Amino acid sequence: MTSSSRIAVRELPLFPLPEVVLFPTRPLPLHIFEFRYRIMMNTILESDRRFGVLMVDPVKGTIANVGCCAEIIHYQRLPDDRMKMLTLGQQRFRVLEYVREKPYRVGLVQWIEDEPPAKDLRPLGAEVEQLLKDVVRLSAKLTEQNIELPEELPDLPIELSYWVASNLYGVAAEQQSLLEMQDTAARLEREAEILTSTRNHLAARSVLKDTFNQKS
Repeated sequence: MTSSSRIAVRELPLFPLPEVVLFPTRPLPLHIFEFRYRIMMNTILESDRRFGVLMVDPVKGTIANVGCCAEIIHYQRLPDDRMKMLTLGQQRFRVLEYVREKPYRVGLVQWIEDEPPAKDLRPLGAEVEQLLKDVVRLSAKLTEQNIELPEELPDLPIELSYWVASNLYGVAAEQQSLLEMQDTAARLEREAEILTSTRNHLAARSVLKDTFNQKS
């Protein structure tokens, strides 16, 4: 833990992104081209390489109040001072207030964490992992593609919950809800619901496909 991560409240440069929700421990590649964010990244690279990612709702035009701190791991300068970079999610935060808006947003933020679990979460984590395997197996069967999970999924239930949440596609509002939860069990239970629904949908499609193939 760096000294900055032990401080409960701090100022943090903020990077709002449409329909992007970053989770702790998860990577986020970025292409920085807008002038104000080029200024921001050049400033950050001279300090602790950390900034906050906040999801923008493109329909409402609103910026989420809870986000995730990102740390720049690698970067590459391109022509015209554009940059490609790989960042990694660190801890989550809540924006208390905006300190300034220009040339880029800076917020006063407070770090947030999950509450200590009241029960052993490993059985729930194992259930979510099995559901993941079912979804991947059925998806591979339906698309006739070789789809595989990583060989090593996170062991810790909290890290598994972040991994699953970050790999949900096209449901940024749901991801934002999962990010804001401060109860690991509740996050895993919601993910189990989503994966069960997906598995059942894929299983029904698989039966239809098998029936159709038998007739043709």
